[in-house]
Amino acid sequence: MFLVDDHEVVRRGVAALLDSEDDIEVIGEAGTAESAIARIPALKPDVAVLDVRLPDGNGVDVCREVRSRVPGLACLMLTSFADDDALFDAVMAGASGYVLKQIHGSDLVGAVRTVASGQSLLDPQTTAAMLQRLREQAARKDPLAALSEQERHILDLIGEGLTNRQIGERLFLAEKTVKNYVSNLLSKLNMQRRTQAAALAARLRTERRL
Repeated sequence: MFLVDDHEVVRRGVAALLDSEDDIEVIGEAGTAESAIARIPALKPDVAVLDVRLPDGNGVDVCREVRSRVPGLACLMLTSFADDDALFDAVMAGASGYVLKQIHGSDLVGAVRTVASGQSLLDPQTTAAMLQRLREQAARKDPLAALSEQERHILDLIGEGLTNRQIGERLFLAEKTVKNYVSNLLSKLNMQRRTQAAALAARLRTERRL
């Protein structure tokens, strides 16, 4: 299991709680979105517990990004407040559950076990299929639903005709990093060529102006 929370005291407390269980092992921790996105695909945990609010991003984008790299990963969102919009965004990003930080320790342990078994916390018996249909509907309505915020931004810049080097200079990223982002977004969009992505970006930009 991997734990992401920007508050070290909270992170250590949750890690100690979960690590005390015989069937749960915390194999990694992170305090930022950047660190989580770098470490989770390398460690390939079964479950990631993600704080919704992070200093350099949010847990929903982390969930979407790491699940694209580790398809079998179950993400459990952890937050200090109830928020229907955040819950919906989390579900659309592929999260298996959403719990408040005020949850009792034993309930959090149970939640981790539930999502690790492949079930959804929202309704363990019947909701998994419904959530999949919702994600598919969202993808049909929004062709960019599978892309992270950074990937959407890079797609817009591709549509403007920028090269990877120019995109890197614009976003303060290494050219190799931009190349990886472009490869990922092409894969998610089921495209083989950069020109296809540029055409899509141009079409979407035109639609936004209408």
